[in-house]
Amino acid sequence: MEFLFDVNALFGERITTVDQHLQPSGRRGPGSATTHRVDLQQQLMTIIDEMGKASAKAQNLSTPITSASRMQTNRHVLYILKDSEVKTTGKGVVIGFLKVGYKKLFVLDRRGAHNEVEPLCVLDFYIHESLQRHGYGKELFHYMLQRERVEPHQLAIDRPSEKLLCFLRKHYNLCDTIPQVNNFVIFQGFFSHRHAAARKLPPKRPEEEIKPYSLSDREFLKEEVEPPWPFNQSHSLTRSSSVGNSPVRGCLKPYLNEQELMKNLRLCPPHSTAHLLMNGEPGDPASQRRRTSSLNRSENSH
Repeated sequence: MEFLFDVNALFGERITTVDQHLQPSGRRGPGSATTHRVDLQQQLMTIIDEMGKASAKAQNLSTPITSASRMQTNRHVLYILKDSEVKTTGKGVVIGFLKVGYKKLFVLDRRGAHNEVEPLCVLDFYIHESLQRHGYGKELFHYMLQRERVEPHQLAIDRPSEKLLCFLRKHYNLCDTIPQVNNFVIFQGFFSHRHAAARKLPPKRPEEEIKPYSLSDREFLKEEVEPPWPFNQSHSLTRSSSVGNSPVRGCLKPYLNEQELMKNLRLCPPHSTAHLLMNGEPGDPASQRRRTSSLNRSENSH
């Protein structure tokens, strides 16, 4: 792809790397005047935008996935290949580019287990249509592998086109893919000899009963003695356990016979009412029954 400005003046090397700072390799540090550096950066942005549009068109994408603005907001690396030997204009041409970057992914292995990994990903790859099948793609891809120090099977490919899959199969024998549920493609050998072992996610815990209290708490609640009647008839203790309420401490008995009633009353602390009920003071039913019985015996004796 040709441009109106001098590509050779912008790219000092055959393959140039560009990161989010949009400064071509070999052009960093103090240099020419500020205005000239601004012009060079603007030219670089033009190249990135135009090459991104050409790549999107070749892949039938509605929107370019490579642009200068995207480069500035992501930690991606762009490898740009130029040809300085073209005799047409003497300004050089851009042959193509390769964009890579590290991404955190959840990928499946052969057993279907989820793995959290952060591999180097191929995000965009384009060689101008007029310069394809000349070995430029292999040259650019090999340079990237050497610089990033990775093997082809360690890469994750983002939405590869059929051309890219054929390219990887032809030059790197990558043909056995591991099916994924996302847009990335990985190949056999992806999980072997990795620099950083894949972190497997813990298996999902089966659904089980919610236990808000610890075992010791639950045992304590089981052993707690139920208060005697009538104190165990409090409304607060008869409410079912829910958020914000204490759990029911044992089963409350709705009815007590006379023998249990007297037993519970003896367990109660001293109280005037309890003494009246126990001792049969005047006014209580037991006392009245005793007086009635006494009167009946007296009448019968007369």
